[in-house]
Amino acid sequence: MSEKRDLYDKNKNKTGKTIEKGEIVPKDYYYITVVVWIQNTKGQFLIQKTVPKKNHMWATTGGHPKAGESSLEGIITEIKEELGLTVNPNELKLFKTLKTIDDFIDIYYLKSEIDINKLTLQKEEVEEIKWATPKEIENLIENNLFLPPHIKFYKLCLEYLKTKKE
Repeated sequence: MSEKRDLYDKNKNKTGKTIEKGEIVPKDYYYITVVVWIQNTKGQFLIQKTVPKKNHMWATTGGHPKAGESSLEGIITEIKEELGLTVNPNELKLFKTLKTIDDFIDIYYLKSEIDINKLTLQKEEVEEIKWATPKEIENLIENNLFLPPHIKFYKLCLEYLKTKKE
């Protein structure tokens, strides 16, 4: 069964139109991409290595909301699908939205203590997960082992954390 995605206008208003996953986005329309940075109290980030057919690089959890899902519902679905983790929507913080040529990228932050040994990985997408320090992530970036778009998302997360008051 194919997966549909909602299309939005340039102001991120839902248009009522959809496209199939993998279909080219029509001019002047956008879809939504969601990613989340999950951090524990030690300052480590939960990262995942994608399976070989998905580029076999380290990244953070993310994907695309299905038609009918909001951005928040979409990231909750992606976390559940990829990690087998149920999260409280009130704990997720949308801290940045980027607009590209054909999508809006909503970047979320979640502070949580998660026992990664209890997670169930989506074997079609995720090969491995781990808690990584910022230094470890920087090393992955330097060695071209981190998914390029997620590097920008990571840097935006670090900027957000510098300004965040807890």
